[in-house]
Amino acid sequence: MSKDVVMPALGMAQETGTLIRWLKEPGQTVAKGEPLMEIETDKATVEIESPAAGVLANVTAQPGDVVEVGKIIALLLAPGETLTPIPPRAASHTPTHPIPASPVAARMAAEHNLDLAQIKPSGGKIQKEDVLAYLAAQQPATASSIPAPAQPLAAAGRGLASPKARRLAQERGLDIRMLAGSGPLGAVLADDVLEAPAWDASAAQAAVNEWQPPDQPAPSPAEWQPPEVTAAAEPATLAVGRTWRVMVERLSRAWTTIPHFYLLRDINASGLSHWRAEAQGRAAATLRVTYTDLLVKVVASALRQHPRLNAAWQNDNIVLNPRVNIGLAVAIDDGLVVPVIHDADTLGLSAIAARRAELVARAQARKLSPADLAGGTFTISNLGMYGVDAFIAIVNPPQAAILSAGRISERVVAVNGQPAVAPMMTLGLSCDHRAVDGARAAQFLQTLAERLEAPLSLLD
Repeated sequence: MSKDVVMPALGMAQETGTLIRWLKEPGQTVAKGEPLMEIETDKATVEIESPAAGVLANVTAQPGDVVEVGKIIALLLAPGETLTPIPPRAASHTPTHPIPASPVAARMAAEHNLDLAQIKPSGGKIQKEDVLAYLAAQQPATASSIPAPAQPLAAAGRGLASPKARRLAQERGLDIRMLAGSGPLGAVLADDVLEAPAWDASAAQAAVNEWQPPDQPAPSPAEWQPPEVTAAAEPATLAVGRTWRVMVERLSRAWTTIPHFYLLRDINASGLSHWRAEAQGRAAATLRVTYTDLLVKVVASALRQHPRLNAAWQNDNIVLNPRVNIGLAVAIDDGLVVPVIHDADTLGLSAIAARRAELVARAQARKLSPADLAGGTFTISNLGMYGVDAFIAIVNPPQAAILSAGRISERVVAVNGQPAVAPMMTLGLSCDHRAVDGARAAQFLQTLAERLEAPLSLLD
């Protein structure tokens, strides 16, 4: 008997998912649990495993399609079973194409309503650069009066360039069409803009004053007119993917609907630094223990003592979560994802470090599974590795709180009434006032600070 393949729900608030690509072709056999398709949700791009063994058939969703959760998008036929294929529906989405495309290229094509069959790949598959080249080639000529640059342009009147390169060129006052590109098809990249000389208005004016037409006398001051000022370059628009757009929607909703309050606490990180060095010495040579790992360990133990911080506000009630699942805010090119270390309060430090490294690597490779993103009860956001001293974060609903951590830096502090230099770290705790009040949050932060400053009891 056939088995339905549906667009899965990877979160409680998810209403739709975007199909990035099928990992099997219609007519191919797939085993139960084998990767079947890749979809993008508000949290991440993940591979979805086949719900059953069978032959893929009656595929109705194509790469780039935005599909409602629960909608049937294909069938898995049992051995020997045959069904009449469903006629393809009329749509402007990307059709089936024999040449494969990268997930980013497929998403860009869907966002611009492009037919992948019309895009010529520069290699074995269609890449982002190929889509950019196609888009540039479709732009009408808007500056035919501009002299030709030193390098041929990929599009008439408009140079092929990455979004970042266009932004940098605009900030530096450079005409992107006049720059030589080192990217595919001569595209201007960010490094090309950074290496180009910046616009110097005074030097340009001096050059105008000094320049003389050949075999002609210099004009008198009364005759000379300054060059006509041309219109400013058009603003560059950076196309964003679904992950970023939904992240904006969710955080905007959280910021405007959750009554936030914030607590800040400075801690002496001497004990934390010693703990990390000792843990690294006892860990496997291939395992790197980070300060984030230490925070996960201490936060998980403190949440057991203060369950209201491990709660959620749902349906006008406070729901106490029975498990301690710590989410880690991880930045990727397409936005922010929060993979989860489940049952962190039961794990040793080495196990936490190994799991954190695995999740971060899979997030950056866009290979997180639905289970990696589900069930978080508290989130940690650490920006210390970027040199940030302190910040406050937005609560990740429906969780009650999120912890932010800055860098460890040496500061002058009072020790026994005397000034001394000590390594200090600033912690920020953002809370949903509907689920937790200031006193409970302060008690949790007090416990957290004490254990971070004297962590010997938590050594595993």
